[in-house]
Amino acid sequence: MNKVLVIGCPGAGKSTFSRKLARKTGLPLHYLDMLWHRPDRTTVAPDEFDRNLQKIFTTDRWIIDGNYIRTLDMRLNECDTVFFFNLPIDVCLAGVEARMGKPREDMPWTENEWDEEFRQWILDFPKDQLPLIRQLLESHKSNRRIIQFCSRQEADDFINTL
Repeated sequence: MNKVLVIGCPGAGKSTFSRKLARKTGLPLHYLDMLWHRPDRTTVAPDEFDRNLQKIFTTDRWIIDGNYIRTLDMRLNECDTVFFFNLPIDVCLAGVEARMGKPREDMPWTENEWDEEFRQWILDFPKDQLPLIRQLLESHKSNRRIIQFCSRQEADDFINTL
């Protein structure tokens, strides 16, 4: 386990798990939200984002935290392990709610209130994102270790076995 993806719906616990995994393994951690978002809430151009991903891929060890479906196939081609957080949407919504007003190392600003477009994106995740994620994971399963978590407890139990 040297090149790791942590994917799933926002609020599922990906970043918390990624930080714990990085501490246990010593793997460098990269947050896709930090590559994509600027502190002024604008985003970088897709080609700049892709170049920054390519820089990570040139190294031998890493954890990449984040969904970003546009680049998932590219990331799956580079990784050896995937942790897929497949938690209920109500758990994900509660996770986002719980982090409101708290500074985070995985985001260049503090979210203080719900962005309704983001909330709707989470609500639509099972129909818009999940089928694509499952399809891509299926197409890469023969040469990747894929571990699915259906609860945060499963993720914590995994970390505790390391």
